Amino acid sequence: MGLRIGIAGNIGVGKSTLTEHLARHLKAKPHYEQFQGNPYLQDFYRDMESWAFHSQIYFLIQRVKEIQALAGETSDLVLDRTIYEDAEIFARNLYQQGKMAERDFKTYYGLYETVNHLLPAPDLLVYLAAEVPTLLRRIQIRGRESEKQISPEYMEQLNQLYEDWMGKISHRIPVLRIQTDSFELTHVKDRETIFREIESTLKRPEVPIHNAHFQHVPFDETIRTKARAAHGNN
Repeated sequence: MGLRIGIAGNIGVGKSTLTEHLARHLKAKPHYEQFQGNPYLQDFYRDMESWAFHSQIYFLIQRVKEIQALAGETSDLVLDRTIYEDAEIFARNLYQQGKMAERDFKTYYGLYETVNHLLPAPDLLVYLAAEVPTLLRRIQIRGRESEKQISPEYMEQLNQLYEDWMGKISHRIPVLRIQTDSFELTHVKDRETIFREIESTLKRPEVPIHNAHFQHVPFDETIRTKARAAHGNN
């Protein structure tokens, strides 16, 4: 199995854009989030309390199927969004906002933890962070109809969940946090700056990074021979 880089971050932060260009830069294959086809979505948007559990279970199953399908892929991969975000961000937010019952959330989260332990973790998680005004501006630019009514309050809730999650996941998986407000991922020079930091983290995961834009805090299991070897063979 080749190198796996997961791209995580809030709605509109630029995950798909970075996935595309980073994959090209690393000569890896991009894999994009599949957000179409959930048969529960119409019911969910009509009555969230009744259908949140069903909708999130469907998303979780589809994500597991995607990861299983990629398990035999020998090429390096850049993954647009991760299975962790389904549970730690979106399902948890529904629970915290009273849209998913506690019993349902515990059942859902128990299933998530069970399958998560059976799936391979990324060699590096790249977390794209941005302030809410930046996210809303980027959402407006890309112009998806389904995102036009997203409120600043909702985006702030998700941002806080992402920050809380990063505090936990960075003890299990190498994480490079990138504050993207001053970067435009459509600009070549900005992307090249990001690429350099990602490659540096892959090659020397034991070296901390801490500045205005990039943060990486190593931990005991950070030195992953497979990740560095796979990257070095590109």
